[in-house]
Amino acid sequence: MGLLLNCIKEKDRSVVPIWLMRQAGRYLPEFREIRKKNPNFINLCLNEKLSEEITLQPIKRFGFDAAIIFSDILMVPFGMGQSVEFKKDLGPILGEVNIEKLMDLSDNQFSAKLNPIYKLLNNLSNHDDLKKKDLIGFVGAPWTILVYMINRKSPKRGLPDNFFNNPNIDKLIKLIVRFLKIHIKNQIDSGANLIQIFDSWASLLTSDIDKYIYEPMIEIVNFVQSQGIPVICFPKGISNYKDYCDKIKPNLISIDFDVNPAQIIKDIDIPVQGGLDPKILLTDKENLKKKTLEYLNIFKDHPYVFNLGHGILPNTEISMVEELIKLVRNFK
Repeated sequence: MGLLLNCIKEKDRSVVPIWLMRQAGRYLPEFREIRKKNPNFINLCLNEKLSEEITLQPIKRFGFDAAIIFSDILMVPFGMGQSVEFKKDLGPILGEVNIEKLMDLSDNQFSAKLNPIYKLLNNLSNHDDLKKKDLIGFVGAPWTILVYMINRKSPKRGLPDNFFNNPNIDKLIKLIVRFLKIHIKNQIDSGANLIQIFDSWASLLTSDIDKYIYEPMIEIVNFVQSQGIPVICFPKGISNYKDYCDKIKPNLISIDFDVNPAQIIKDIDIPVQGGLDPKILLTDKENLKKKTLEYLNIFKDHPYVFNLGHGILPNTEISMVEELIKLVRNFK
C-alpha cells in the first residue's frame, strides 16, 4: 500500500502524499521528445511500451507517490467505435455516433480495442520503480463522456442549444455507463489500485444534475467500491462539493482551484485532494511557497493529498515542480 492509499484508507495525517494531474505530459522535455516522434495521440496511448515509459518519467524524475497511467478519458468513446482525433490547436475532434452499431458492440470487442491499456497496467503493476507507490487508473465521468460524444469536440463555449434534443441521449448515457464499468474492471484486474473519475465538464450543467451527473456517478462509484478499490472523484467546477460528496460518496474528493479550501474543510469529512491553481507554478518561488503552505496549513489536521486544481500546464518550469515537492516533503 502506497502513501495515497494509506491516506484514504487509514485517514493518515502524518504524511502528505503528492502527485500531479497530467504529471506525465508536455512540461517534461523527455515527454516532448517522444511526442515529436509520435504525432498520433491515440496511437501513442495504445503503444504500451511508450506509454509505460511516459507514465514512469515523472516518477523517475520527481519521485511522486503515485503513478497515473498515460492515457486519455476519450479512449472510452474510441473503444465504443467513435472516431477520435487530436488536432493541434483544436483539441479532440470526434466522429458521428452510430447508435445502432454501438448497441451491437460486445464487451469483448470493446475490451480488445483497448487491450494495450490493460497490458500497460499489468507491466506497471510489476515494475520496480513503483514498489510502495500507488497506481492510478482512470475514466471520464458519464456526463463528461456524453458531452464529448454528442458535441464531438471540447465545449469551451458551452453546450449548443440543441444538445438535449438528441433523440439518443438517454440510450447513450446508459451505454456509456456500461462501457465505463468494463474499462474500470479491466484496469483494476490489470493492477490499478485506485480509480480517479474526471468530470471535466461538470460546471456546464445547471439543471437535471441528478439525472446526468449524480445518478450515473452513483452507479459508477458503487461499482468501483464493490471491486474493493477506492475511488477519487474530480467534479471540476461543480457548484456544491458538499452535496456532491453526500450523494456520490467517493473515498477521496479532488477540488479545483476556484474553491475556497477553508470552506471545504468545514463541509467535507472525507479525505481531500488538490486545489492549488496550476498557474501558481508559472509565477515565482516566493508566491509558490505562500500558496502551497496555505493549502498545507488549512488541511494539516485533515487527511490530504497534495495535487493541483487541474492539470499541470505545459509551460511549467521543472525547477518550480522541484520546489513544490520540496515544500510538501518538508512541511511539518
